[in-house]
Amino acid sequence: MLHVLYLVGISAFAASGVLAAYRANMDPFGGLVLAFAAATSGGTLRSLILDDHPLYWTHDWVLLTLIVCVSVGTIIYLRYWQLPRKSLLVVDAVGLSVVTVIAARAAIAAGATPLAVIILAVMSGVAGEVIRDVLCGEFPPLLLREDVYAIAALAGAASYLGLHHLQVRADIAAVVCAGLVFALRMAAVHFGFHLPRPQQLKPRG
Repeated sequence: MLHVLYLVGISAFAASGVLAAYRANMDPFGGLVLAFAAATSGGTLRSLILDDHPLYWTHDWVLLTLIVCVSVGTIIYLRYWQLPRKSLLVVDAVGLSVVTVIAARAAIAAGATPLAVIILAVMSGVAGEVIRDVLCGEFPPLLLREDVYAIAALAGAASYLGLHHLQVRADIAAVVCAGLVFALRMAAVHFGFHLPRPQQLKPRG
């Protein structure tokens, strides 16, 4: 179950990379580059912080093949059909939810402290989106403009940590917490939720 969930998250981020490239008017090669960057950045950051070598994707041919297939399939689809306006936000939310939970699980297995688990999970969850947006020339990245993005990842990581301490089965906890992250992110998109922003000071005189 966890492996399937992991592959779903990687596929979602790969598709989000192609969609972002499409919106930035990049060619198919640019789509492939963004797909790999979005799909592997979060896991790479997680592995580097946890000193987990060699990097997971360098010896996982199934994962690399999946990224290529999803990317090419998305490129072909976009050649003939138009995706819904919010499709990028949806697949990005799927990737965020899964990568966040997988990172939390890896950090717990590595013996990280509870606070470190949450920090690592959030950083891993948002890394793919940040790298993708920077490569697209979109600044500031979505993360810095949409408050309920990292917050959704934080809620999911904290929930997974809590369920782990309650000794809930890992696969059940992963599905529940990934669903929570996705629901929070989609609710924020649909209803326009965001944290209060500081008001600009009006010049005197």
